[in-house]
Amino acid sequence: MRWRYRETVLTLCTLAFFATMVGRLAISPVVPFITADFEISNSVIGIALTGMWIAYSATQFPSGVLADRIGERLVILLAVGGTAITGFFVAVAPIFVLFVIGTTALGAAAGLHYSVATTLLSRTYDNIGTAIGVLNIGGPVAGLLTPPVVAWIGVRYGWRPAIALAAAVAVPIFLLFAWRVRPTEPQLPDRPMRERFELETVLELLTRPKIAFPVVLAVLCTFVWQAVVSFLPTFLVFHRGHSAEFAGLIFAGYFVVQSPTQVAVGWFSDQYGRDFATAGCMVLAVVGFGFLIAVPGWIGLIVAISLVGMGLSYHGALFSRFMDVLSAEERATGFGLVRSVYGILAGLGPVATGVLADLFGWSVAFGVLAALVAVVFCALVINWSLSLGY
Repeated sequence: MRWRYRETVLTLCTLAFFATMVGRLAISPVVPFITADFEISNSVIGIALTGMWIAYSATQFPSGVLADRIGERLVILLAVGGTAITGFFVAVAPIFVLFVIGTTALGAAAGLHYSVATTLLSRTYDNIGTAIGVLNIGGPVAGLLTPPVVAWIGVRYGWRPAIALAAAVAVPIFLLFAWRVRPTEPQLPDRPMRERFELETVLELLTRPKIAFPVVLAVLCTFVWQAVVSFLPTFLVFHRGHSAEFAGLIFAGYFVVQSPTQVAVGWFSDQYGRDFATAGCMVLAVVGFGFLIAVPGWIGLIVAISLVGMGLSYHGALFSRFMDVLSAEERATGFGLVRSVYGILAGLGPVATGVLADLFGWSVAFGVLAALVAVVFCALVINWSLSLGY
């Protein structure tokens, strides 16, 4: 098959997602070192991580509005360049307050990418579920490479050089994207930006039943996903007794599982339906959490990471529901809006999980995550069995 320009765009959007994900994932493997350095608890570091994820979600809506005004290419360049700058700031933060400010800014910069990249791809691909699945590979690949490398550097040289190296990854990707991706035509260059933020316009979109229902599902799924990527290495160290380096390798294994599964779930949802694919992911995740919490030994760990990794690869199926019901003109701003709404609510995942772990232990904290995934499955089954049409 002849390589076309749209494959170049897809590849570079995926690399851009990889860069923004590396910046965010670099913190999780070195959480034990950060808490020791700043002398803080899991709950307190959870505040910093929650700030990062909420900021990441909060910029999704403005990124779509901005893309409509200046084009997707420039917004994605802002995301990748901003990730590099804020990542370096986090690495050199001398006190925890500045560390929190840095992680929040890192999340805000990284959040400019995903909605805009998805909209750009929706303008060139018909099978958007498959395209989103490929785009999402950037996350698992970042998860494959980042944890073991960051953990290894953190053990030997400290957490600051580890995070700084992760930030440096964004620099060559920024230059490559600027070189190879052509300027994009804004969708609504003359429409006043303030109109897009009017409460009536926002509420009209969010209250559509076919938008509101998947938003609720996305809140629960993303709450769980963010909690897992924030604390899985720490869970493996303190609940299962593994070393930080080994926990980093297992965390990478979680993303190894997700790399092919992201594409497979997106393709499956294109062929057999979004709800069927999403519900299947939830079943795998619930069983995986059970193994992760309660089954000791190598076999239990391998099964757990495999099932949780596959189960939390729901993105291509669940997110495609939004693109299915949004018009071409609504996609940049509309998808950004729903991403901001569910992401801000789900951003409480890290701090809530950290508090539960401090108060009741890691078994209870991760057990709550399993329960939330089960709620998503039940909601999908009820919607299907009662033909509610959401």
